[in-house]
Amino acid sequence: MGDLEIDQPDSAFIQSPQHRPKSSITIAQGIPLIDLSPINYQEETITTTTTVPLSIQGLVKEIGEACKEWGFFQVINHKVPLDKRERIEESARRFFGLSLEEKIKVRRDEVNLLGYFEAEHTKNVRDWKEIYDFNVQQPTFIPPSLEQNFHFKWENRWPQNPPEFREACEEYAEEVEKLAYKLMELIAMSLGLVPNRFREFFIHNTSNIRLNHYPPCPYPHLALGLGRHKDTGVLTVLAQDDVGGLQVKKKSDGEWIQVKPIFNSFIINVGDMIQVWSNDGYESVEHRVMVNSEKDRLSIPFFLKPALYIDVKPLEELTNDGNPSKYSPINWGKFRTARMQSNFTKSNVDNLQICDFKISL
Repeated sequence: MGDLEIDQPDSAFIQSPQHRPKSSITIAQGIPLIDLSPINYQEETITTTTTVPLSIQGLVKEIGEACKEWGFFQVINHKVPLDKRERIEESARRFFGLSLEEKIKVRRDEVNLLGYFEAEHTKNVRDWKEIYDFNVQQPTFIPPSLEQNFHFKWENRWPQNPPEFREACEEYAEEVEKLAYKLMELIAMSLGLVPNRFREFFIHNTSNIRLNHYPPCPYPHLALGLGRHKDTGVLTVLAQDDVGGLQVKKKSDGEWIQVKPIFNSFIINVGDMIQVWSNDGYESVEHRVMVNSEKDRLSIPFFLKPALYIDVKPLEELTNDGNPSKYSPINWGKFRTARMQSNFTKSNVDNLQICDFKISL
């Protein structure tokens, strides 16, 4: 994998002692597994809570409890066709199997943040992985009033090889995006909101899919595939292979627990923007990825993200005199840009966090 094939541990990859993986692994017991079969996947959406079947009401309650207690859950019977998931996984493996010289033909840079990258940093420590990013919606809409603040392009860099790569990615993106919007309806209902409350924020969305490849690492006790972090966006829909490695920081006691892969399931987690919209009703939770000394690992997260021009703030339906707004407005475009630019190189300061927008009450 290019410059990750090293004989000695590069200091850029070494986690500080307090953040290194433990030798013993706790497999997650209790992360909710939710059956989505009650969902009706027709085009129309539920518009009132009075017409909601009991099975959907139970599903809404399950999801609300999972978001509140864990910030993470797994879903089955989600209606994303398995063949489309398998096709993008196979295309991703073929792409990452190419030479570094071939992959860097679509390497991202500080102007165009989409494409291949092999030197990403999390919390100022380099991750043991290589990635490929593409946006779901093209072209990304940037209003003229904001253009002066955005010095980059949003253009997907599609590789020539493998030849089916683009089609496999776009077909999968279409299906997983449907799932994300259905989940947002259920999350809205769990907060006591109308099901389509969030849809206006995604008209010109900046949602993207990332292909993650974690090569075998000879130093699994020192490095991480992906360092501890919280997802900046709205909702993450993650497909992972059977190798496993995702760890979630348990809210109740702060312990790191590993999420066991379940065939044809998706792992869902709440992002920072839901935390803000819900006024801390649902919290974004830290997670990280372990490396494996013998096997490589593939994961494919879909990140649901709002339009660049959206100012994210607690929803007025969820605030009152007894529960005042806990955040000042966050412009999504500026927030995302600041966070992504910090992924390129090691910095002397921590990257921007949503806690920086907390209002002192």
